[in-house]
Amino acid sequence: MSISGFEDAPDFSDDYGARADAKRVLTVKEQSSDDQPREKAKRYGVEALSNAELLALILRTGTPGYPITEMCRDIMQLHGNFFGNLCRSSIEQLKEIRGIGDTKAVQVMAIMEIVKRYSNEKVGDRPRITSSSDIFSMMRHVIGDLPHEEIWVIFLNRGNRVIGKMRMSAGSSVASVFDVKKILKNALLAHAEGVVLVHNHPSGTLAPSGPDDQITRRLREACKQLDLTMLDHVIVTTDGHYSYMDQGRL
Repeated sequence: MSISGFEDAPDFSDDYGARADAKRVLTVKEQSSDDQPREKAKRYGVEALSNAELLALILRTGTPGYPITEMCRDIMQLHGNFFGNLCRSSIEQLKEIRGIGDTKAVQVMAIMEIVKRYSNEKVGDRPRITSSSDIFSMMRHVIGDLPHEEIWVIFLNRGNRVIGKMRMSAGSSVASVFDVKKILKNALLAHAEGVVLVHNHPSGTLAPSGPDDQITRRLREACKQLDLTMLDHVIVTTDGHYSYMDQGRL
């Protein structure tokens, strides 16, 4: 026996460490890939995620010793696992939850606002294209006064209602920056049935140029290959517009 009298005492250090490891909450990276929201979404689709996992996927990071998956699980349990209850929380109320500061509170509120706006959207709220004048009205204040040329594409559903519009390029020469593949890719991603090409003439002239005719043909032929309808190509200026469809050139 040693002077201290503890020479023969059992060593509990390893056992204590094992118990501590067992109690320690795993970080997201240490979890099984099926337990990580991002990996689970990639493998099975976002529809396979729980409400807490969807929230964790957006908020992304937790705090030391409190991974985001556990934090979001606690947040949703606190609100009965209903986004409707979470939606009624204020920023200050959210900040009372462990791990939630200004940034995460605002992120949560932004998510809830998206949910509310989506719920209130109606198909009838989308403008319907019935003529080149509708296109001109939609785009004249977007590109009509610009000092440089821009190409935009309007994406339409089967009923010719606008489901989105996107600036595809900007520069001094339309032909040099025209990208058919980019247009088709975004049309497919938007699940569009039809497209309208729109660009402006800063010079104020409405007459189409040779390059304008060229990009019209290219997009028309490319759309045919994918069963997309090219409804029109409209040239916009401050005071008027030119329509390839109206002129019988599509």
